[in-house]
Amino acid sequence: MTDTPAQEFPATTEQWRAAARGSLIERLGIEIVDVSAERTTGSMPVAGNTQPAGLLHGGASVTLAETLGSIAAQQHAGPARAAVGLEVNATHHRGVRDGRVHGEAVALHLGRTTAAYEIVVTDDDGRRVCTARLTCMILGTA
Repeated sequence: MTDTPAQEFPATTEQWRAAARGSLIERLGIEIVDVSAERTTGSMPVAGNTQPAGLLHGGASVTLAETLGSIAAQQHAGPARAAVGLEVNATHHRGVRDGRVHGEAVALHLGRTTAAYEIVVTDDDGRRVCTARLTCMILGTA
């Protein structure tokens, strides 16, 4: 399966920050902190990413998790290949009303055709808010 158009993917944390401009990543206020295939981190404000009851929206937590895992998977894939999401799941452990949430995507498997990550999202006090798992397929680019 090689239907992903050829393009140059970011390689550094700064390049990923620049690539996020104008995307959902920017709209949610996600900040990319560290980028590598083995571990990628970032954070996001709770304000502006809540559901009507004032709690952090679960979809925002999953978006943070998938963003961090996807960036890490693309780092693993390298410049001649593309990482695309196959499956994401998440368990929400506690609500958050203010501050920031922080995510850490840690590689579980870095293979030739797939990469899998556990992403833990915590609040400012280090309490676990969400645990997610993301599996990406690695494609050759056209």
